[in-house]
Amino acid sequence: MERRKFLATAAAGAAGAAMAASFPAPGLAQGKRNLRMVMTWPKNSPALGTGAERLAKRIQELSEGKLTVKLYAGGELVPPLEVFDAVSSGAADCYHSASYYFQGKSKALNFFTTVPFGLTASEMAAWLYYGGGQELWDELAGQFNLKPFPVGNTGVQMGGWFAKEINTLDDLKGLKYRMPGLGGEVFRRLGVAVSNLPPQEILPALQSGAIDGTEWVGPYIDLAFGFHKVAKYYYHPGIHEPGSNLDFSVNLDVWKSLTPTQQEIIRTATAAETQLMIAEFDARNSDALDTLVNKHGVQLRQFSDDIVNAIGTAAGQVMAEMAAADDITKRVYASYIDFRKKAMRWSRYGEKAFLDARMLPFKYGD
Repeated sequence: MERRKFLATAAAGAAGAAMAASFPAPGLAQGKRNLRMVMTWPKNSPALGTGAERLAKRIQELSEGKLTVKLYAGGELVPPLEVFDAVSSGAADCYHSASYYFQGKSKALNFFTTVPFGLTASEMAAWLYYGGGQELWDELAGQFNLKPFPVGNTGVQMGGWFAKEINTLDDLKGLKYRMPGLGGEVFRRLGVAVSNLPPQEILPALQSGAIDGTEWVGPYIDLAFGFHKVAKYYYHPGIHEPGSNLDFSVNLDVWKSLTPTQQEIIRTATAAETQLMIAEFDARNSDALDTLVNKHGVQLRQFSDDIVNAIGTAAGQVMAEMAAADDITKRVYASYIDFRKKAMRWSRYGEKAFLDARMLPFKYGD
């Protein structure tokens, strides 16, 4: 049902891609607050759009109706990639998106979504909640009059969709490819013509030949978007996005005007949605991948070690350049890299060791 609703409404959401002339002021009546949330995603898009809907519903229920959130899909009030500016300026109250779309404001924003060969979903949550990441994010976003929260994570993503096989580095050169964030910069250095299209425009661009391929998320949501209708080669692993964190950001003036109880409701609701979203992706991806391969004839492929090493080398260069940026980016970079080292040290003996053991060919169950 979610997929049918999404496909029926995605095109309509894209049609309104112009900034609204004006917005009504946030509602204030009989102690109630009404917040306007703009999002990057199409209406009813699985996990992303529906996750924003779950968040809005939970905020209303926890506040017993005293705090409500009105959702506007990407393109309804502002273009999908202009939600940051709309909330920063006060034209809207909050947004649901991903920080790396707005790296033009500050390269440091990439770290609060994902970076190539970076943190997994659980490691990102650990950095934000217990490694000093949230405090740095607050400081950075505060420069743009925003108060940010993690509000979901896709988990490790797939490497992307291609119209032809990618066997060597030469096969990447000259390709027109959709990829946001620092992953896009890494691929650009490998000779790829990279663009950053909003979700609503990806499939039409593939169909028209404006792009030769795209990364998006993973099997669950990629199936709903229909990329398999155009590109049949589906690559892994998604080394460019090992655990993509989404964010719910509130206009800082609006945030300060909320009561302590209302603020705590938002903290609680966003934390709950973060857990629900990663669980949803983990629950749905396997079945969706089976459908893509066995029903739609999608060809699974793995990037060669040569390609992965080249991506890793380019990623290392891009990350090193981040350390030479402005003060806040230097400090975010240093904190992230230090936490990544700790996470890798533990995962070697923890989760990775267990996953390697689980793959051994002993009999288990039926």
